[in-house]
Amino acid sequence: MNIPSVISRRLQLGEKQVSAVISLLHEGATIPFIARYRKERTGSLDEVQIAAICDENTKLEELEARKQTVLSTIEEQGKLTDELRQRIEACEESTELEDIYLPYKPHRKTRADKAREAGLQPLADLLLRQDPHTDIRREAQKYGKPDEALQGARDIIAEQINIDERSRNAVRREFSYTAMITTKEIKQLTADRAQQAANYREYFQVNEPLRRISSHRLLAIRRAEAEGFIRVDISCDQEKALDKLAHLWLRNNSNAAYEVEQAMEDSYKRLLKPSIETEFAAASKQKADAEAIRVFAANLRQLLLENPLGQKRVLALDPGFRTGCKLVCLSAQGDLLFHTAIYPHPPVSRRQEAETILKKALHDYQIEAIAIGNGTASRETEAFVRGLLSHSEAVAQRSDLTSRSIAVFSVSENGASVYSASKIAREEFPDEDVTVRGAVSIGRRLMDPLAELVKIDPKSIGVGQYQHDVDQTELKHSLDQTVESVVNYVGVDVNTASKHLLTYISGVGATLAQNIVNYRAEHGAFPDRKSLMQVPKMGAKTFEQCAGFLRIAGGTNPLDNTAVHPERYAIAAKLQAAKQAGQEVNLQDYVTEEVGLPTLEDIWRELEKPSRDPRGQMEEFRFDEAVHSFEDLQEGMKLPGIVTNISNFGAFVDMGVHKDGLIHVSQLRGINLQLHEHITVEVMSLDRERKRISLRLVR
Repeated sequence: MNIPSVISRRLQLGEKQVSAVISLLHEGATIPFIARYRKERTGSLDEVQIAAICDENTKLEELEARKQTVLSTIEEQGKLTDELRQRIEACEESTELEDIYLPYKPHRKTRADKAREAGLQPLADLLLRQDPHTDIRREAQKYGKPDEALQGARDIIAEQINIDERSRNAVRREFSYTAMITTKEIKQLTADRAQQAANYREYFQVNEPLRRISSHRLLAIRRAEAEGFIRVDISCDQEKALDKLAHLWLRNNSNAAYEVEQAMEDSYKRLLKPSIETEFAAASKQKADAEAIRVFAANLRQLLLENPLGQKRVLALDPGFRTGCKLVCLSAQGDLLFHTAIYPHPPVSRRQEAETILKKALHDYQIEAIAIGNGTASRETEAFVRGLLSHSEAVAQRSDLTSRSIAVFSVSENGASVYSASKIAREEFPDEDVTVRGAVSIGRRLMDPLAELVKIDPKSIGVGQYQHDVDQTELKHSLDQTVESVVNYVGVDVNTASKHLLTYISGVGATLAQNIVNYRAEHGAFPDRKSLMQVPKMGAKTFEQCAGFLRIAGGTNPLDNTAVHPERYAIAAKLQAAKQAGQEVNLQDYVTEEVGLPTLEDIWRELEKPSRDPRGQMEEFRFDEAVHSFEDLQEGMKLPGIVTNISNFGAFVDMGVHKDGLIHVSQLRGINLQLHEHITVEVMSLDRERKRISLRLVR
């Protein structure tokens, strides 16, 4: 099998492009490196295309390995012919390979095996010939009791029909056209279980075409099935499936044909239908998983690329009622300077003391922004903080003093508790408890979401639906790939980045990331990219992969703080000199055998905007001051909100009532919302029993 050719057809890409990517991958290049710095070799394929080639190549290499197992097994049986070998080697799909292998595959003893051992294969062969002149009962008597002999022969025929490729493909085609997924409620449940099952009541009586069911509905059905609340069946039109089989196996209306027809129906119900149903159940689940993972990865990418506040002195609050609000002050570099707890809310209600502590912290640490976690007591804490700031500004204005404007931000707490109890958090703050670590994480998320969120398992960040129901290996692969893509897209300051952030840089990994941090601690800041070669285990190949994504601000070479790769510094210097001299630059004049126009355009963009962060600027946001809880909502209200999650069936929006509303996908045709985008919504309907909020986008 020509793997590049197969991938080229599947992905509609040039075979030379595919071959180039596969070669680069085999050379040890990473996807971000190939996409950014090897455009001439790949024809400027982007990361998505390169990742798709990588995934397809992995699958096809696994298929090639499976072929070798199949070939050796059949050869050991002495049944491998040249024709069979050629068919196996030409396979491009695992389903086709397994169908070919099925007659030779080792298996447990079946009814057909027992019938063959009883010597009934000749009778089965006789029936399959369907000679209208044959007296089948007389023939069956030669093998013992006629009814038992005929049953054994039918078992052999049923198995032959089942392992026949034509039969399996015929039933598959019918499943692909007419398969229906149906569900049935399991009613024999305890009171507690019945109450849990009520969450799935919309899936108790599903009956719809499998090919049309949405991914989120299928995943919900499978979850309800796994939890024992429903039974699920996938079936095609049985009459049509049997007609297709009859076309393959029945020749006339003889008595022998009647026996074959019985065997055929038995084969369908007992063997073929369950087998193909399992295939389609797995394939539909795989498709639903892929769609859910795609949405999850897209949301994660948006979250990681959320606008950073930047290096500002931040006061962070992790709100609470009874346990108080944990308060921390961070330096512009994110270092913990101070922490305490304040109790402005009931039941403790030490409001005046909380005001005094907060004022002092704002003054002593010259705070420039405040981050408030969006969990329990967040709205109350925000109101308390804004009230204090408004009063302080009014006093300052009356006293003709300079009032320092301090922005207040609501920050997602998703995953903060996971981080605070993690090994990473314990390493960073060995002497602090989980509440302090959680508050620090909230503050740092405001300053640089990407740098902080890479420390948390993406599944804990709360930007996906059914993340625990999809294939966990595929999910991890996709999310890790997404994090790696974003980190390398943004770039990392090698002199300030944590080892956890450095781990995701192209070619680095955990060991080298720790070595970089250790070397930095021992020798001080890296003066230039070349000095990275002094780090233990930093070889030439690794340096090639990572150097372009590592930034050095204020170093000896300004190009070290750009995405220009060191291998292209010479040509970048020529372009820079021409630019500074005011010359008109035609990039085509600088094209060489190694450096094409795509790379030159990338370099020129870097020279025009050096040290740029591709992310935007953080903007302050305020919820409606009159709405704090679900009970405050009324139909027709127009409210500001923040998009918290995006799924296949719509977008979830936080309006500050501790319960997200849903803009259904039908309301979003042609509109692409972004995670954490600030929008205006209208309350369309309220389900007060289940506390569900239906919204319409107003903008």
